[in-house]
Amino acid sequence: MRLNGNVAVVTGAAKGIGRGISQVFASEGCRVVIADVDEVLGAALEREIEASGGTARFVRTDVRESTAIKAAVDAALDAWGRLDIMVNNAGWHPPATSLDETTLELFESQLRLNLTSSFLGCKYAAPHLRKTRGSIIMMASMVGLLGQRDAAAYCASKAGQIGLTKALAVDLAPH
Repeated sequence: MRLNGNVAVVTGAAKGIGRGISQVFASEGCRVVIADVDEVLGAALEREIEASGGTARFVRTDVRESTAIKAAVDAALDAWGRLDIMVNNAGWHPPATSLDETTLELFESQLRLNLTSSFLGCKYAAPHLRKTRGSIIMMASMVGLLGQRDAAAYCASKAGQIGLTKALAVDLAPH
């Protein structure tokens, strides 16, 4: 078990890529905080992981709220006393929207969900990851580098996430 004894917080963990990450981490011995806004799917994944011999805790987490992200990190610390891995996976790609149709509200909501939440996850996790020489995993997208038709808000949020990742790699590398 390659992750035996480690503790991870995975945002957007109840379905899709986050669900897969949570399942694999747990199967490798990692204790997982399932941080997701979907209470039904999150609780079901917790039960599934526990039934298969893993260890998981579901924490309802709306990553658009700073306090919710901090609560997910705190849940890992309260349950297991440490944090080794922070996975900033939560995000959403809206339907195709031309620049002319992209409202300020849509643009800002994409930044908040896809970029600001990753920043906050890193901010709250970093002090604990320094102690364990842990890792941050960011789920960006190729469109953050290449662009995509009718997706300016999403592309900007993912480009920002890539830039944040590069900056934090420099800042946190000594740890």
